[in-house]
Amino acid sequence: MTAAADRPVPPVLGGAAVPDGLLARAHAAAAELARRDVREGGRVALEGSGDLLAWFLGADLLGAATLVIEPRWTARERTAVLDDARPDLVVRPTATEPGPATTPAGDGRTPFYLPTTSGSSGRPTVLQRSRDSWLRSFAALGPVPGPVLIAGPLSSSLFLFGALHALWCGAELRLGRAADARAAATTHVVPAMLADLVATQERAPAESALRTVVCGGAHLGDGLRARFRQAFPAAELVEYYGSAEHSLVAVRRGDGLRPVPGVDLDVRDGTLWVRSPLAADGALRAGRLEPAGAWTTVGDRVDLHDGLLTVHGRGSAVISSGGRLVAAEEVETVLREVPGVDDVVVTGTPHARLGALVTAVVEGEPPLAELRAAARHALEPGKRPRVWLRAKALPRTASGKPARAVIADELAAGTLGAERLR
Repeated sequence: MTAAADRPVPPVLGGAAVPDGLLARAHAAAAELARRDVREGGRVALEGSGDLLAWFLGADLLGAATLVIEPRWTARERTAVLDDARPDLVVRPTATEPGPATTPAGDGRTPFYLPTTSGSSGRPTVLQRSRDSWLRSFAALGPVPGPVLIAGPLSSSLFLFGALHALWCGAELRLGRAADARAAATTHVVPAMLADLVATQERAPAESALRTVVCGGAHLGDGLRARFRQAFPAAELVEYYGSAEHSLVAVRRGDGLRPVPGVDLDVRDGTLWVRSPLAADGALRAGRLEPAGAWTTVGDRVDLHDGLLTVHGRGSAVISSGGRLVAAEEVETVLREVPGVDDVVVTGTPHARLGALVTAVVEGEPPLAELRAAARHALEPGKRPRVWLRAKALPRTASGKPARAVIADELAAGTLGAERLR
């Protein structure tokens, strides 16, 4: 059997120390993938949970790029994604027998990951990402203390990024639930998880080992930040803004979102354009790479003043109501501050005269009077919701973000499990 010291580290981890057990399983997975004719430049699709991380790293050792199949995809979405990715092999990451060491193939430009767009705004798009794009992203986020808890599924690029970043840091990696985060030094969460974590600590204060909480996925309101500081005074909240297409764009450590060094930003008619060495190579269509341009956009509406970035939300999440364009995420940020709101999505309900009515779909048990009071206090009249709904549970993407497109479609079809707030 090959000694652990003789097994090279998967290149995407940048030479960091990797636990012997995980490293051995990664090399075993690489040997099995090679036996199935996976080679440098190939593509692998992993389906099911199993030992997913070891197989992902095994493919990286071979210089192959991995697509992680999201179990929540519909049959149509799965078929469309696989048709675009055209993997050489679809495999379930089961346990493997120890085998010989694999010599790493490729370099920093080698594709290692085929992330997909989150699905919050439509059919997933398959992207192609190089090792260097995430190695630079790890460095931009910087080291964090371990142990690190990853609170979501590795089928989400946000949580896979957190897991690989933890290994890059040389930290102990734990895969679990956000409810277990207080026993870790660092955790990666999305805003809904952060709100739950804060609420748990407020209800039942307990000793916490947390020193760093990394939050991505959506804008946080000042109220939640203040509650976090009160609940976890010894912990730092690190927020980042990015996308599957761009990786990290800006990071907030207390004083506002600041662009990542080396990432160039340009605001054109209120929309952010990005030129970045952290960005994806492009998108795959029917197995062929459509290279990304030097400057790319995902349609986010922003302001950039004095080096600080303010994100107002995706252009596709804008509601046209009575001749006014309403940014859904601006309204959501206000409503998330109301006690009793676990999460909220703002969308449009079709209206014959106004085009659409601003509609808030709330998860939780907030009083309607308090929601309306918050809207009156912080929003112009045309931005305030005209329809208020309560959902027991919002449909979500793999990363835990509300599935905005699904919610809008179900609302229009009358199939959304929600009732009028009164």
